[in-house]
Amino acid sequence: MFVVVGVTGGIAAYKTVQLVRTLVTNGHEVHVVPTEDALRFVGTATWEAVSRNPVTTSVHDDVAQVRHVALGTSADLVVIAPATANTLAKMAAGLADSLLGVTLLATTAPVVVAPAMHTAMWEHAATQANITTLRARGVHVVGPADGPLTGGDSGPGRMVEPDQIAEAALRIMDATAPDATALQASATADLAGLSVVVSTGGTREPIDPVRYLGNRSSGRQGTALALAAATRGAEVTLVAAHVDDGVLAEASTHPRVRIVRVSTATELGDEMTRAAARADVVAMVAAVADYRVAEVSHTKLRKEDGVPRLELIANPDILAGLVAARRPGQTIVGFAAETAATEAELIERGRRKAARKGADLLVVNRVDWDQGFESAENAVLVLDAAGEVVAEASGTKRAVAATVWDAVTALRTAEA
Repeated sequence: MFVVVGVTGGIAAYKTVQLVRTLVTNGHEVHVVPTEDALRFVGTATWEAVSRNPVTTSVHDDVAQVRHVALGTSADLVVIAPATANTLAKMAAGLADSLLGVTLLATTAPVVVAPAMHTAMWEHAATQANITTLRARGVHVVGPADGPLTGGDSGPGRMVEPDQIAEAALRIMDATAPDATALQASATADLAGLSVVVSTGGTREPIDPVRYLGNRSSGRQGTALALAAATRGAEVTLVAAHVDDGVLAEASTHPRVRIVRVSTATELGDEMTRAAARADVVAMVAAVADYRVAEVSHTKLRKEDGVPRLELIANPDILAGLVAARRPGQTIVGFAAETAATEAELIERGRRKAARKGADLLVVNRVDWDQGFESAENAVLVLDAAGEVVAEASGTKRAVAATVWDAVTALRTAEA
């Protein structure tokens, strides 16, 4: 795939080196189009080395090849990272005073921008108006994230991480490809009219104001499940526990997805119970802490006070509670992350959990130090209430999500 990466004049430009490297490593042909200001942060030699293609900022280079138009017309995808407030304003106004500006006007490819600027600039009415204009034209906005900024401030305006930009951009590319569009139009309105609630991410149980008990869940699988349901016509509530803004970027702009943020297992359970009361399908994807500290310290536990002894108590079983309160006609899907040496052991563990939980479907995936969590891919088995394997999938988490929804629709059709 021919990808144009536009780089503008912000300190986050150094992170875009990793974005370009990721895209090249994944087999894409990448052409970097920096602005003059961007080169003050990262030089031409670096961009040429990581992209393996020549780099220029001038519309007067390669005139015979009409390079300033050819880049835009050849592109399958355009990513602008970082996208400064100035760049967003120029894009909204349709200015073409640089090679990047001309490229953007010449392209019909999907355009993804990753904003990066100070919080005050991001929240300014002019910037928000420009973002609204760009979104109305079909530009996809990834981020910004909320966190520490250059200069010591903190707030929304931080560019999301390069791997998250790459993942979001490639998802958008897949979703807007002609064959994908035709497939969506012809095959997947099967969840239209349904209300769906999905949990995602990992809960955190505080120990003191500094520390917590948690897990490695990124929230990618639950987010992919929510987006797939919305694409297939459902109205979706996504209950997210500590999921990075970059992971939620696409979901946050989808008109049929509502995001509710939570922190602890108790908060997640309360919100899921509330949302499930009116849902047709409930998918419990989040990794929930099994235990919490009996007494949370209101001050930091200090090393000089010795090794602390923590009493743990069990958190409520949210999935079991949802099953117990299940309404007639409601479908409940559980997820189980298991360590297992063989597929047979994985299935056996899944069957025991399916019998214990009572969900209509249980999606079982093997996890390890480098598998399942914090990964763009997944491999799952889908078990029915009797513990029989009714589906399996491997690949991207969006592909896995499609298989899960296929299993849900098959079950609901059989029960109708």
